[in-house]
Amino acid sequence: MTNLLTYQVYEGVAVVSIDSPPVNALGIDVRQSIVEGFEQASTNADVHAIILACSGRTFFAGADIREFGTPAKPPILPEVIALIESSPKLTIAALHGTPLGGGLETALACHYRIAIAGTRMGLPEVKLGLLPGAGGTQKLPRLVGVPAALEIITSGRQIKASEALELGIIDRVCAGDDLLAEAINYARELVDQNAPRTLVLERNEKTAEHQGQTEIYDTFRAKNARRFRGFKSVENIIKAVQLAADLPYVQGLKRERELFTELQQSRDSLAQRHVFFAERESSKVPDIPKTTPVRPLQTVGIIGAGTMGGGIAMNFLNAGIPVTLLEQKQEALDQGIDVIRNNYQRSVKAGRMTKEVLEARLGLINPSLNYADLSSVDLIIEAVFETMEIKKAVFSSIDAVAKQGCILASNTSYLDLNEIASATSRPQDVIGLHFFSPANVMNLLEVVRGEHSDSDVINSGMRLAKTIGKTPVLSRVGWGFIANRVMKVRSFQTDNLILQGINPEIIDKVIYDYGFAMGPVAMKDLVGLDVLGRESKERTVESVLVEMERLGQKKNGGYYDYDQNRQKTLSAIAMEVIRNIAQEKGIEPVAADEEEILARLLYPIINEGAKVLDEGIALRSSDIDIACIKGYNWPVYKGGPMFWANSIGLKKVLEKLREFEQRFGSAFTPSPYLVRLVKDGKEF
Repeated sequence: MTNLLTYQVYEGVAVVSIDSPPVNALGIDVRQSIVEGFEQASTNADVHAIILACSGRTFFAGADIREFGTPAKPPILPEVIALIESSPKLTIAALHGTPLGGGLETALACHYRIAIAGTRMGLPEVKLGLLPGAGGTQKLPRLVGVPAALEIITSGRQIKASEALELGIIDRVCAGDDLLAEAINYARELVDQNAPRTLVLERNEKTAEHQGQTEIYDTFRAKNARRFRGFKSVENIIKAVQLAADLPYVQGLKRERELFTELQQSRDSLAQRHVFFAERESSKVPDIPKTTPVRPLQTVGIIGAGTMGGGIAMNFLNAGIPVTLLEQKQEALDQGIDVIRNNYQRSVKAGRMTKEVLEARLGLINPSLNYADLSSVDLIIEAVFETMEIKKAVFSSIDAVAKQGCILASNTSYLDLNEIASATSRPQDVIGLHFFSPANVMNLLEVVRGEHSDSDVINSGMRLAKTIGKTPVLSRVGWGFIANRVMKVRSFQTDNLILQGINPEIIDKVIYDYGFAMGPVAMKDLVGLDVLGRESKERTVESVLVEMERLGQKKNGGYYDYDQNRQKTLSAIAMEVIRNIAQEKGIEPVAADEEEILARLLYPIINEGAKVLDEGIALRSSDIDIACIKGYNWPVYKGGPMFWANSIGLKKVLEKLREFEQRFGSAFTPSPYLVRLVKDGKEF
């Protein structure tokens, strides 16, 4: 018997219990333990039912991530599942925690499933660019039907026990909190009733009605085309679910495995798996151990109730943390709170929130016009206009009222945090907490480490991100930090391409086809040309368009004209402005195909990322990937700019940058760090 397995028999009911902290991942030792337990129980004549359970935090929570990318050792999971299904005894899975992926597939091998309230289950493989490869796509439709299975597997969402019972994924929810005792009683009840031992794979009542009906899958694809665009795993999932309705189980299972293998070997899945590990890694700071203290952050003050300040406040309100919201004038304060209320009301209208929750969250706001009201909070976040003079004045005022130990944070996007901290008597308490707009939606939080920031302050900022549902990335001080800095070069190159006569629609198409939700020119119109150009001192296309009251989508159009449905067409006015500015600057037209346009727009991002690493602004290249994915919606199936660079080859990137440097100048001069990597035959 392995040291992970506990095997006990209670009056004819065998309990096969596995304990492999922290989450009972289905690694080789766990798989062997399940086999050992089932072989022992299945051959015992005194055993009439077998309960498969886990100790600790959760029932099997999925694959062992340490085995990702390595050859699986037997028994592999499909073999374990086949062994469970071949048992001559009645079998029950006792679920708690988060049975996900292979964990749920293992549970589906049993005749019955019982779960404790609070259990959340699902098949999240799509988030790794994969599909459930141990029968999940063939069994779930047999339990819940094709439409529900399509939605559950392609979303990868977690399902509460109550919903799982309603759908038919499980057969009972525990009345109390003693799962094992209730599972044993349930097993005896089933044995006494001579309950049918029908395996999920033998059922077809929920799939029969959709057999041969291709329209249900075509409709599902069309309905979700925008959400699924670019994800190969989703298409394979749809194909696999269709097999569950159209083919016998054994044939469907064989084809499921082929579709799984196809994805496993794809660049897209490698990219998504890279992102999975990179996101876990981004919260780790090498010189700040887990034992580093965390300052209590039970109350928050936010200075500025505008777009950013209000959005930041919502993150804390959502987490149940009281917020003192400070403004200079009552009108601005009222307007800010109205915006927060309207945002929540949209959620109520959409059925995502109740009115009671809305009022409870608004009740956590303490509106204020007085800095003295910040004297008792644990964290103060400044979210005022992006000007050094204003920010230093705000921090001087904060310093005068904040209690000792309070963390003072700036939401600055580009400015020098060390200079901001110099306006206080306690630079050790100052950090950057850079939220991305809209702050209540975007997942990235750049935690900026100042020259004097204490370790416990940095640790508190990184932990805070999890509390408010953000992904943290640590940055040293530097213009634009990580995401804004590396992505800014795409904007520069967009402007250059436009002035060199490249059609803005083609530029947008190239970036859209790569996988972004929107091209860079259309994005300018969405953000607002007045916002983008307000710091510019020179005559540009955007400054001229703003003079003409063409501000983008919000007023009169910008590079594009818009109809009443926001459908866009390239503006003749904008094209005339582009030609005039190009003529004024003496810029000659340049021809470029779509491949070159893509390289000119995205290779400089890779190059800037190399500079960020060389300067020590970012801890690791994967942090740059996460910053671009979470902050700028870089397509996750490309893995981020640095992973993408590795996948296409750094030598190719370097050669193209050198070519562009000869043709277009120093904006393409390769980073010495990139040059060194290529010379040494290394990757990011």
